[in-house]
Amino acid sequence: MKVLGIRCCTVSKQAEAIAQFLGASGLGLPERDMGTSDAFQGAVFPASDSSWVEIWPEMEGYGAMTMLQVVVDDADAFAENARQNGLDPKGPMDAHGERIYMLEGPDGLQMSFQSKRAESDGA
Repeated sequence: MKVLGIRCCTVSKQAEAIAQFLGASGLGLPERDMGTSDAFQGAVFPASDSSWVEIWPEMEGYGAMTMLQVVVDDADAFAENARQNGLDPKGPMDAHGERIYMLEGPDGLQMSFQSKRAESDGA
């Protein structure tokens, strides 16, 4: 079992201000091109192929939250390990070419761990 990347996803009413703070007009993190739009749609700040920070605006059905996402080599193996250690991961859910499990940690920390699905899995 191996961790391949760490992602942080934040949904906030202050998303645009957070993105500016992290991006070119603030800390200077490089930002993924999200296309052209007059309105702020969100921002992604990649660190590698498997690690990045996502910032999204709060909207109806998409409330404020912060989620830790851990990219692993085998999500099913991590889920089994978590169960053996008394945790209760929910899933799997297959989406965006990934196998995803969800957990709630201490103090309500929202977390997912996921791995790429093999092309033969129909991903």
